[in-house]
Amino acid sequence: MSKANASTNKKTDEAFDAMSILSHLNELRIRVTHAMVGLLVTTAIALFFTQTLLQVVSQPYCEGLVLPNSVPDEDCAQQLITLSPTENIEIYFKLALTAGAMLAMPWFLLQAWKFIEPGLHRHEKKYVYVFVPAASLLFLAGAAFSWFILLPAAINFLANFMSDIITSQWRLAEYVDFVRDFVFWLGVSFEMPLVFYFLARFGIVSSQALKEQWRFAIVGIAIMAAIITPSVDPVTMLLTMAPLTVLYIFSIFLSIIGYRQFNRAGLNRDE
Repeated sequence: MSKANASTNKKTDEAFDAMSILSHLNELRIRVTHAMVGLLVTTAIALFFTQTLLQVVSQPYCEGLVLPNSVPDEDCAQQLITLSPTENIEIYFKLALTAGAMLAMPWFLLQAWKFIEPGLHRHEKKYVYVFVPAASLLFLAGAAFSWFILLPAAINFLANFMSDIITSQWRLAEYVDFVRDFVFWLGVSFEMPLVFYFLARFGIVSSQALKEQWRFAIVGIAIMAAIITPSVDPVTMLLTMAPLTVLYIFSIFLSIIGYRQFNRAGLNRDE
């Protein structure tokens, strides 16, 4: 009789686990759907100012490129070329999609929080009011840091490298992709300290683990920098790795605070 009960309980547990997985997948589907709807809305809004945005995006190229005397400064954006009939419209919608994704970042963060929220304690759910605004501000800070500091330096180096014997005339599609990856993904990377803080706050990681795995972190940062900057030159890659390394060190300090708060909350619950 006991064997039969044990077998029944095992089947019940397996059915419960299957239902749990299916419920998580269904929740993930809902959150992804909501995120995509938000992206469609913000992309539709971005379509109204994409042409102006394209002019703004061309400014780092104009400021970093040493133009021939025959080319006026106001015409420098026309030095960017397209090579296919559909390239102009592809760039237009790609830029609108990128702008839409940046506008929708707070909405993306909220949906990510809503996905993990069922697994949090009641007192932990209130951190959504900290996570979403703080992560959004960090994203903007990273994008601004990339736009005003890293991107001009990288473009100035690349556009004028061997400029005495080579005339630089970049393809617009590749230039837009370069700027998009640099600004967007560095903005996302700036959210790393906050993510590690909450992982430590919920007891998932500790500062000690981050310290011990620093070698793997450097390798991961190098891979991330290579993805963000699709360029083979070491200068651009090092420009990207430097702030990412600083962010990782800052993440360690924040994880110390978060893990202490986690231990303190555990002691309070035990009492």
